Amino acid sequence: MMDKIRYKQSAMLLQRAKKVLAGGVSSEFRKYNHPHALFYTHGEGSRIWDVDGNVYIDFTLSQGPLLLGHSHPGVLAAVAAYSAQGQLFAGQHIKEVELAEKLNALIPSAELIRFCLDGSEAVQTALRVARSKTGKSKFLRFEGHYHGWLDNVAYGISATGVEAMGSREKPRVTPWCAGLAAQSRDEFILLPWNDLSLLEAIIKERHDELAAVITEPIMCNNGCILPVPGFLEGLRALCDTYQIALIFDEVITGFRLGLGGAQEHFSIQPDLAIFAKAIGSGYPISAVVGRQSWMAEIEEGRVIHAGTMNSSHATVAAALATIEILEEDPTVYVRLFQLGKQLQEGLKEAARDTGHSMLVQGPGPMLHTAFTDLSCINDYRDTLQTDGSKLKAFIAGLHDEGIRVIGRGLWYISAVHTEEDVKQAIEVAHRVLSRL
Repeated sequence: MMDKIRYKQSAMLLQRAKKVLAGGVSSEFRKYNHPHALFYTHGEGSRIWDVDGNVYIDFTLSQGPLLLGHSHPGVLAAVAAYSAQGQLFAGQHIKEVELAEKLNALIPSAELIRFCLDGSEAVQTALRVARSKTGKSKFLRFEGHYHGWLDNVAYGISATGVEAMGSREKPRVTPWCAGLAAQSRDEFILLPWNDLSLLEAIIKERHDELAAVITEPIMCNNGCILPVPGFLEGLRALCDTYQIALIFDEVITGFRLGLGGAQEHFSIQPDLAIFAKAIGSGYPISAVVGRQSWMAEIEEGRVIHAGTMNSSHATVAAALATIEILEEDPTVYVRLFQLGKQLQEGLKEAARDTGHSMLVQGPGPMLHTAFTDLSCINDYRDTLQTDGSKLKAFIAGLHDEGIRVIGRGLWYISAVHTEEDVKQAIEVAHRVLSRL
């Protein structure tokens, strides 16, 4: 067994950072690394190194964006070459048109596109478009789905237990944090996911209030939950019947399931969709894409969408290079799904061998581990019945042996992970499980 990884230099740097950075970090989620926020020096391929010289096989991929792994030479070269022509013009440039043309060709719903910087901003743009077109004010969203950190979506994503959530028909809506505008609670209706009959009843009753329904097409942020058969199809039909915008938040699923996103994977076309993370290989770019009949709200100036930093040279070059690299290798998505399947089966076998009830689920390019006797997790309430303390110990044990996984049990596969990486992760998981 390898020596336990140590974190002395990171601990010292964290104390220094706390003197000038609030909490020592620049994003709240970074606080929750193991054993504390860590500092890194470089990444290459499927590996990342910290300041203490520890090396990890990285299954976090910077919370998802690094579909091509760390420091892909093709992406870095494209960014450097195009940035040499300028950083930002406060005007248009040819490659953003080329990128939009690519997305138009690849993504089923992308008749028109606007570029932003991140998913949170793009979500709010899509909601604004829906309100403008329909003349209605509310949107419907689902428990446990993450659509950014801004006020009107910062509810229903944290709970102390199922008993705190109220009934399925009338969920108790809890704020994620302090400081949210009081009126933001009135902007949405919250429901459990994957319950089509309940969804149909609520939309039938309250459709005259609803401008949009927004959903992760796969519930990646909590449990990596696939839609039950017929759910997305039923959701599409309900939105058609009541002239409500269907918005897919493809911040995670976009490019990860295929270049056409989850909408291509499931053959369900939304009215509007948000792409981010993996489309830019770690550079800050997102896109609101949608049918012309909805995007006309922006096109014709009824909805204002702006941003000084939108479609900068570096971000557009990174996205174009990402697409070109993925298109060059027709086997890349086959490998992503195969490796994900191998990892799932290996983790399941390791759990069985060591006597643990560990559920592993997800489509493959992303998957989730949870300690539970449940045979399947279908919604956020199910995730609250898992053993969080045991998961925390498992993730910490993996990390101490050089396997980096997102703390809530989410694993990402990249195009540069290998069978050997997966085999090593399974071997480490077996050792860690045997000690739990």
